[in-house]
Amino acid sequence: MQQQGFNQQQQQGTMQQPPAILSTKDLSYINDMLSWNLLAMKKAHFTAMHCQDSSIKAMLEKCGQMHQRHYEKILHHLQEHLQTQPNQQNQQMM
Repeated sequence: MQQQGFNQQQQQGTMQQPPAILSTKDLSYINDMLSWNLLAMKKAHFTAMHCQDSSIKAMLEKCGQMHQRHYEKILHHLQEHLQTQPNQQNQQMM
């Protein structure tokens, strides 16, 4: 019986919109993504600072900037969710 429900969910495809609530697991994964990108950014910058070859140094800096953009993008999405969440709760209470 549960197998049929699972198959139906798979056939429906992906969600059109994310859920209004972030679960503890979602928040944990977002925290991990932020940590991974921050660490990669720091490692790329540190390595670039100690690199002698200018072309490799430039690529490392570019890599670090990419991880910084990813970090900022994830943070921006999270901030947007937090700003819209109180508005949704107020509408539900009315």
